[in-house]
Amino acid sequence: MKGMILAAGKGTRVKPITQTIPKPMIPILGKPVMESMIQLFASHSIDKIVVNTSHLAEVIENYFGDGHHFNVQLSYSYEGEMKDGKFISKALGSAGGMRKIQDFSGFFDDTFVVVCGDAWIDLDLTEAVRRHKEKGGIATIVTRNVAISEVSKYGVVVADDYGRVTSFQEKPSEEEALSTEINTGIYIFEPAIFDFIPAGQEFDIGSELFPALVDNDVRFYATNMDFQWLDVGNISDIWGVTSEILHGKVPGYPIPGTQVKPGIWLALIQFLTLIIATLRRQLLLAVVVRFNRAQRLLGLQLSELTVKLKQMPLLIKA
Repeated sequence: MKGMILAAGKGTRVKPITQTIPKPMIPILGKPVMESMIQLFASHSIDKIVVNTSHLAEVIENYFGDGHHFNVQLSYSYEGEMKDGKFISKALGSAGGMRKIQDFSGFFDDTFVVVCGDAWIDLDLTEAVRRHKEKGGIATIVTRNVAISEVSKYGVVVADDYGRVTSFQEKPSEEEALSTEINTGIYIFEPAIFDFIPAGQEFDIGSELFPALVDNDVRFYATNMDFQWLDVGNISDIWGVTSEILHGKVPGYPIPGTQVKPGIWLALIQFLTLIIATLRRQLLLAVVVRFNRAQRLLGLQLSELTVKLKQMPLLIKA
C-alpha cells in the first residue's frame, strides 16, 4: 500500500528551532517525530512512501535516504523554485503537494494514506483503511474527541449520524464549536480526489479541499478512533510531550535507556553539547547529539544531570 508524509511546512510556531531543523525532524527522546511515522507505516504494510519537502529539505532527505533502513521505499517531492541560480523553498500546501506528485508520476493509483510528519501516533491504520473502504467515500478523515476547552486549537469536524462530513470549523471558540471531534491530520483518499485539487497552485486539505467536497455534495466521512496522539505544535509542546513520556503517561512509546527509579532514566550518549536557554520561566536544556548518520537535537528540561567523560551516561530525572 502507498502513503504520503507531509513535511514541507516551515514550522513557524516552533521557531527558532526550525531555523536549523525542519519540524518533522524535531526529536522526542532522540528520535525524529517523522521516523516514528515511517515505522508505523511499515508496521501496517504501507511500504511505498512519498514525502513532500521544501524548508530544509536536505536535512530530511539526507537522514532517511531511500528508506531501506526502515524496510520501506522512500521518494521525495521537492517544492520550490529556481531563483538567481538557487532553489528557493515554496510549499504548495498539503493538497497542492499531493497534486504535484500525481501530475509528475501518477504515484497514487489506489487507496492511499496521508499523514502529517510532525506528530507521534499509535493509530491502527489497518482498521482505519478498513473503515474507509466499508463506507465507500472518496476520502476519510481520522478524528478524535478533545475536551471542549481544547477545540480552539484545532479544526473541528461536523458529521451526521452515519459519519458523513457536513461542515468544518477552523479553530472555533468554545461557544461556537458545533462538535468536539477534531481533525488529526490523518487522511485516507481514493485517486478520484485529484478531480477536486487544482494543478500548479497552493491548495490546503483542511481549509480548501474538504470544504470544496462539502460544497459539491461529495460523499466523504469522518471516523472517530481511540489512539494516542502527540502533537509538537509549538515549543512548549516539545517539553510537554517529553515530560508525559518520561512520567509513563504514554504507554508504548519506546524510551531509550534503562529506568533506574520511577521517572529516572539512564542512557548512553556518544557525544553531546549542552546549550542553556530560558523558556517561559523554565530551564530548557538542549542536548545536541552527533551520531554517525546525522545530528539530532533533543530538548529536555532536566533537574538532575550526570555526565561522565568515558561512555558519558546521562541521568535524566523527569
